[in-house]
Amino acid sequence: MNMGIPRTPVRRVAVLAALALAVTACASEKATGGGGGAGAPSAVGGDGVKTGPGVTADKITIGLMTDLTGPYASFGKSLTQAQQLYFEQTNAAGGVCGRQLEALVRDHGYDAQKAVAAYTEIAPKVVAIAHFVGSPMVNALKQRIETDQMFTIPQAWATGLLGSKSIQVTGTTYDIDMINGVDFLAKEKGIKSGDKIGHLYFEGDYGESALNGSKYASEKLGLTLVEQKIKATDQDMSAQVAAFKAEGVKAVLVSVGPRQTASLVGVSLAKGMDVPFVGSNSAYSPQLLPTPAGPALLKDFYYMTAGTPISADMPAMKKLAADYAAKYPDTAIDSGVPSGYSAAAIVVDALKKACEGKDLTRGAVVAAHRSQSSWGAEFGTVMDFTAFDKPASLLSYVAKPDKAALGGAVVFKEAATSDLAKEYQVPVG
Repeated sequence: MNMGIPRTPVRRVAVLAALALAVTACASEKATGGGGGAGAPSAVGGDGVKTGPGVTADKITIGLMTDLTGPYASFGKSLTQAQQLYFEQTNAAGGVCGRQLEALVRDHGYDAQKAVAAYTEIAPKVVAIAHFVGSPMVNALKQRIETDQMFTIPQAWATGLLGSKSIQVTGTTYDIDMINGVDFLAKEKGIKSGDKIGHLYFEGDYGESALNGSKYASEKLGLTLVEQKIKATDQDMSAQVAAFKAEGVKAVLVSVGPRQTASLVGVSLAKGMDVPFVGSNSAYSPQLLPTPAGPALLKDFYYMTAGTPISADMPAMKKLAADYAAKYPDTAIDSGVPSGYSAAAIVVDALKKACEGKDLTRGAVVAAHRSQSSWGAEFGTVMDFTAFDKPASLLSYVAKPDKAALGGAVVFKEAATSDLAKEYQVPVG
């Protein structure tokens, strides 16, 4: 996932303490909504609109399967609040199909078992899931999501999530980002044929998906890839830094969580390994900047993302930043805000399109969504939703941490697709 958390070696205790405070502060409302009825399995209302689960004569209920108490609590809170803001704005403008939108929030704490239980509870009550944090959680429910025809937007970008008509992976996948990232290193950071580059990655679908991209790009450019696989529970990256340093890597790719990113970058500089780092979108969090890892991240760390940073000079981003700050004045803004807001817009646009055909059943909402071939220009990059066996986009921004920027990051290079990414065949499912 886009969608953050992280730290360093000797100062690790201080950093983890800071993170614990950040996560605790983010874990506010854990479960909200759920009082309304589910709507009939399939019925035609007085307005001639066919309805199903999650839709009544006056209300449309949308699920948010988030993380408010686990490793992505800060990100999950931003996603949730941004989507609640979008739904409130939609309701103020008249709602959808003569109905008001209601969010049904459930916190799974980044635990697949809890996610399965939460989905079982809310599935009869919602027409779609506007965000679902974590590819392990979505994969655990993929078959049921398909059977239920539950339009679902994961906040995760592993290729294993492709191949389902009901599941929309937004933007790029992790492998595409890493291919574009290696291309960036070659064009902007002097990496050339014969060089060694490292890749630190999580075991599991996130890391393996990213690794597919780095392997492909390294082979194409004549680079030697030095792999270091870790578990999500690993915190101190000293051993991995030692391995990279011994191999003489000229750059390091980073497909882990923010905690591990901070440790990696901090230890590397402390040990004299001064190289550029390029992360997956889930590797960075602005909550790291005030910690001891901040200076190392500001020096030569970048991350690849299909999502436009909220600091971008775009009307939609400026309006979102102002609206969010007005609604949640005491809450930090991170990448979860634009990611959640745009995902809510995707779901609402599908509902509006389905309403045009007077059919708000789940299957009709999915079909309406899949009819859109050019969506989201106002949010920065255009996505094609018509095919579910490939990424919606191949465009990656190169973003860079920035203490002074809203959301803690700026666009370092505008969104682009490398020639390598255009030639690459993305694995599906």
